[in-house]
Amino acid sequence: MKPKICVVGSANIDQVSYVKRAPNDGETLFGEDYQMGFGGKGANQAVMAGLLGAEVYVIACLGSDVYREMTIENFKNNNVITDYIQTVEGSSGVAPIWVDESGQNRIVVIPGANNLLDSSLAIESLEKIGKPDVLVGQFEIPMNVNEQVFSYAYKNGVQTVLNPAPANKPTDVLLENTSWFIPNEVEFEEIYGEVFNEDNLLLFANDLKTNVVVTLGEKGCAYIKNNSVEIMNTDTVKAVDTTGAGDAFVGAFSFGVASKLEIEECLKLALHKATDSVTKKGTQSSYKN
Repeated sequence: MKPKICVVGSANIDQVSYVKRAPNDGETLFGEDYQMGFGGKGANQAVMAGLLGAEVYVIACLGSDVYREMTIENFKNNNVITDYIQTVEGSSGVAPIWVDESGQNRIVVIPGANNLLDSSLAIESLEKIGKPDVLVGQFEIPMNVNEQVFSYAYKNGVQTVLNPAPANKPTDVLLENTSWFIPNEVEFEEIYGEVFNEDNLLLFANDLKTNVVVTLGEKGCAYIKNNSVEIMNTDTVKAVDTTGAGDAFVGAFSFGVASKLEIEECLKLALHKATDSVTKKGTQSSYKN
């Protein structure tokens, strides 16, 4: 049977401008290229898991604009089941993105319909979907929605994966119902209030009493094994566009967990998919071979 994954989270339209460098205050620059594509952390993670072959359900909220049907069609094209997408009047989420010549990005997220995701409807959807192997969430939807769906899933024996991005301190209720907590090193520092290093990661993980993985970009990732910190390296590649690499990691990691792989195998798969994604332009488009 295929691993069964449910992603509760955001869906955005990415508006990506490629520039040599970001403009300074009051400065106008010519860009090198422009792409419009599909994004949103929840959508990205769902698409990665779908491309890997999971049975993936997405619970998201879209606006009544032209982006709705485009987004639903894109999900279907990437093996993601859309039966439980909510719709509200107004704008879908959008994300203007600037990518410089080093591949680094700057992102502004305008949540739109993502802020109106209904937690009661989300839980009703989970009941209809049946027990998934893994539930995935992020912070581009309201915190109370994550709290309620994670509580429901965790209490029903579902493994939960929380990606605290954009960086925001999770509530105690949410952490109590999280199986895997996956920030990057910047999010780690903003949430924990301390610089990322191995000692602080160990203290942080022991305090949380949950499994923690910290993604480190080109340096790979860090995780806890036998009460000590392990670093797993990744291949060195030339980065073209780092947008969505963290979501590729989370989506692939969730697929590994749902497939009941050993933790090291989950991380190897996640690093491979995230590293491969930075060698291509775009977000979800960079996940494809």
